[in-house]
Amino acid sequence: MDDIIIDLIERGGYIGIFLLMALENIIPPIPSEIIMGVGGLLVERGEMSFWPLLIAGTLGATAGNYVLFLIADVFGYQRLRPLVDRFGRWLTIEWEDIEKGTLFFQKYGHWVVFFLRFSPLLRSVISLPAGLVHMSHWRFLIYTAAGSAIWNVALIAGGQLLARLLEQSQ
Repeated sequence: MDDIIIDLIERGGYIGIFLLMALENIIPPIPSEIIMGVGGLLVERGEMSFWPLLIAGTLGATAGNYVLFLIADVFGYQRLRPLVDRFGRWLTIEWEDIEKGTLFFQKYGHWVVFFLRFSPLLRSVISLPAGLVHMSHWRFLIYTAAGSAIWNVALIAGGQLLARLLEQSQ
């Protein structure tokens, strides 16, 4: 899987980053840590630039999360549950995860969308409860983009640091 991701990044450039980050949020097994980390390695090597990488990654993450948000917003509880029960294992979620996320969302408010963008396990899942409680689309997009941008900066910096460490060890 890692080789496929690296190949898509090298061949697809910033568009590849955008698509992979969007897919990462819809199909969780694709890790953003690898996508943006490899991007950081490429920044350090001079093969990519920081700002376009950050923008492509953040837009991709926001788009992918927005797809999940829209599905939940449009389908609602009654129509979403059978889909999750049937296909959730492919998306690595269960209905109980969505119920817990919804309770957490209702208890702590809209800010959880921003803060959970830093959580590797809950980053994508929170989009579904946000849609189910019909959070404002604009607020969702702003919180998602801001949280994703901060997370992506950390991942790019980690990739750059790794590149420096690898270069020093040679």
